[in-house]
Amino acid sequence: MSNSIWPTRATKNIAKLRKKIEAIENEGEVAEPGYTLMLTIAGGRKKGYWYYKLPATYPIFPTKSGKLSKYKHLGKGGSNAHIEALMQISRRGQIDALSRTLDCLIQSLDDLVEKQQ
Repeated sequence: MSNSIWPTRATKNIAKLRKKIEAIENEGEVAEPGYTLMLTIAGGRKKGYWYYKLPATYPIFPTKSGKLSKYKHLGKGGSNAHIEALMQISRRGQIDALSRTLDCLIQSLDDLVEKQQ
């Protein structure tokens, strides 16, 4: 591939990646970086029940009392809150992967332009 075609292709693909990221963001809320789901047991192993919660590294989730908590309780697997959290985390993962590709493409284009000058 000639060097004169590469910048045009790179620029077009950069635009495509940005549109994909924007489309994912428009699908719904995106989880903050680092969020993961946590499966927890309450009430002991024999008589307890399992539920999901979303942990954060610092208190960000509002509670009923108005304070902030490091955890957001989602309820049992399959609940609306659980599924929504999964979708938010999925969107975050997709955006992270596309962003890494975008960063590499931009850096490659910058390197090429720098070498041509």
